[in-house]
Amino acid sequence: MFNVSFNATAIRLTSLTAAASVSVLLAACGGGTGSAQYSIDSNGNLTSATATTKLANGSTQTTTISSTPATTSGSTTTTTTTGTTTTTGTTTTTGSTTGTTTGTTTGTTTGTTTPTTTTTPTTTTTPTTTTTPTTTTTPTTTTTPTTTTTATMPYGQTGTAWTMTFSEEFDGTALNSARWNDNIWYETSNATKNYAVSNGSLKIWPQRDASGKFFNRTIDTDGKYYQTYGYYEIEAKLPIGKGTWPAFWLFNHIDVRRPEIDIMEAYAGGGPASGWSDANLHPTAYAPTVWIDAGRLAGTKTILTTDLSAAFHKYAVKWEANKQTFYFDGREVYSVAVTMPDRMYIMLDLWYGSASGQPDSTTPTGSGNSYTINYVRAWKAN
Repeated sequence: MFNVSFNATAIRLTSLTAAASVSVLLAACGGGTGSAQYSIDSNGNLTSATATTKLANGSTQTTTISSTPATTSGSTTTTTTTGTTTTTGTTTTTGSTTGTTTGTTTGTTTGTTTPTTTTTPTTTTTPTTTTTPTTTTTPTTTTTPTTTTTATMPYGQTGTAWTMTFSEEFDGTALNSARWNDNIWYETSNATKNYAVSNGSLKIWPQRDASGKFFNRTIDTDGKYYQTYGYYEIEAKLPIGKGTWPAFWLFNHIDVRRPEIDIMEAYAGGGPASGWSDANLHPTAYAPTVWIDAGRLAGTKTILTTDLSAAFHKYAVKWEANKQTFYFDGREVYSVAVTMPDRMYIMLDLWYGSASGQPDSTTPTGSGNSYTINYVRAWKAN
């Protein structure tokens, strides 16, 4: 709602006063192109008026006012006018206008009003987006392989330069068939498995086969590795029990000749009286032996030791053209001065019999009672 005061005297002074009154109405409508109708009484007071305007934005605005005289002072009458403005389109405006009208005029005026327009622009804002990509990082991993260090010199040897010619560290999970056989040349391999390669060692243990009998097991390099002279060494722990006969030796079957160097042979079954074992049949002695041929013994000696099943020990021979020297944990224990010119291969075995007697129900079987070899190495003198 709004109030408008008109000066009646000013309306009487000129014929343009009616148009001025219309302009007031058009301005109240917000400006544009339109028309207005109004009425005044005999006293020159505006009693009613209607203005219709088409606005610049395309909508239609209608304003209606009516007035009631309030007070008269001299020749001036102050009129209070109440009106309503309605916009068809976008806006409905209610307001109050106070004005002064002078004169008595009845008429209809059509006019054009150019309004002052304030435009608020519509702004579309496209936000700036910063995207942080998700990054997957694959770390670079450096793997240092586990390395088995092989001694370049025989254990405890000084004064002679050696070149390693054979090294078996048993690092895999199976016997290397390119190097080893699992039976001696005159026997077939027993189908019952009583050996394994695991955790860096070869294990051979007492076992009964399908027939219920204990059987020999030989692991050798026959046909795969031979050498004449040099230094040969193993590190091993021996089994216990009646009849067990573990050995480490060099051998060859040449026509009818059988040259042989037994680096270690141990007998558990001989019992305390023989000096080979204690009361529980733990091996406490071994014998290095040289055979020129089958039945032609060149020399042998029993080496008394501690329990050979309790810990690992090193067994070795230095084989020269006219002499064989035997070592236990790097210490010389025996020598034989004899010529042994034939090349030989390496043998590891667990047999039964001889001074050990025959195994029986007291002999422990299974891998827990094994002849365990950590390595086999050979060198040649430079």
